[in-house]
Amino acid sequence: MELGARAVEGVDIVTSWTSRRVLVTGATGIVGSWLVRQLVDEGAFVVALIRDMNPQSELIRSGLWTRITVVNGALEDYAAVERAVVEHDIDSVFHLAAQAIVTTALRSPLATFESNIRGSYNLLEACRVHSDVVKRVVVASSDKAYGESPTLPYTEDMPLDGRHPYDVSKSCTDLLALTYAHTYRLPVIVARCGNIYGGGDLNWSRIVPGTIRSVLRNERPVIRSDGKFIRDYIYVRDVVDAYLALGNHVSVERGIGQAFNFSPESRVSVLEITRQIQQLMERTDLEPIVLNQAKAEIPNQYLDSTKAHRELGWSPRYTLESGLRETIEWYRDFLGAGAA
Repeated sequence: MELGARAVEGVDIVTSWTSRRVLVTGATGIVGSWLVRQLVDEGAFVVALIRDMNPQSELIRSGLWTRITVVNGALEDYAAVERAVVEHDIDSVFHLAAQAIVTTALRSPLATFESNIRGSYNLLEACRVHSDVVKRVVVASSDKAYGESPTLPYTEDMPLDGRHPYDVSKSCTDLLALTYAHTYRLPVIVARCGNIYGGGDLNWSRIVPGTIRSVLRNERPVIRSDGKFIRDYIYVRDVVDAYLALGNHVSVERGIGQAFNFSPESRVSVLEITRQIQQLMERTDLEPIVLNQAKAEIPNQYLDSTKAHRELGWSPRYTLESGLRETIEWYRDFLGAGAA
């Protein structure tokens, strides 16, 4: 067995990222910031393709960006994407960048398609052209790629059937990834997660950061839907573990064109997770405001992670409660004691 590897049911998985040259798109997002930190801590040379330097992003705010190489550019610009790959001899790619807000996609489908679809095929094409150097590509997808299904939980063999703008953009991204894998043998692998939460998410319209901020401000939490939507909620550190496991699994010999679901398999309703956050923050007196105004959203979505358990040896390290506790503490620090 190779040094730094571990066996999972007959598969050798290299666990060290030391000296690997890694490109991360979406590094200023919630998962990207945590992923970059883990890669840097493990000794990787990290390059981030960044369109906008958001000073509140955890990547920037923490100073982590000074420990990596930043390439300024947008995914929609093929030349910028190719430059990031070529000039830094990238051997591993984590493609996380996307317009990730469902309501934004509904208001502005064109910009969402440009970012999520054009951006994805630009990246995949750059990796194909330079496949002599690029040895693994992990594409971050979503349960939204499956679309609405009468059969749940989703399994990896179910069709990709997005109907609304954001969902369609994820279905297309997955199909593009599989196209490059099966047609060109590009070592691409796809991760599909449910709702990701954790410190660093500054999209306050999302239920976890929005609820925590409301409670810290002594305000009633706001629920856009009717509160009955069922979702998977997966902690960001478990997602980072999942992406790294995929990066270690895929190669020119194995894993090409596969997709894996990642879920703690502890599905809850929007109202239930709101109540749980309030309980952990000891503010159950703040009655949630239920707007029942959600549009173009799938009522019930959750994933089966049997394949990830079996083939990757992946399991979540955090329960919903333990993940929420860490998340709440992150926002207490971020928003400041004076916000309470």
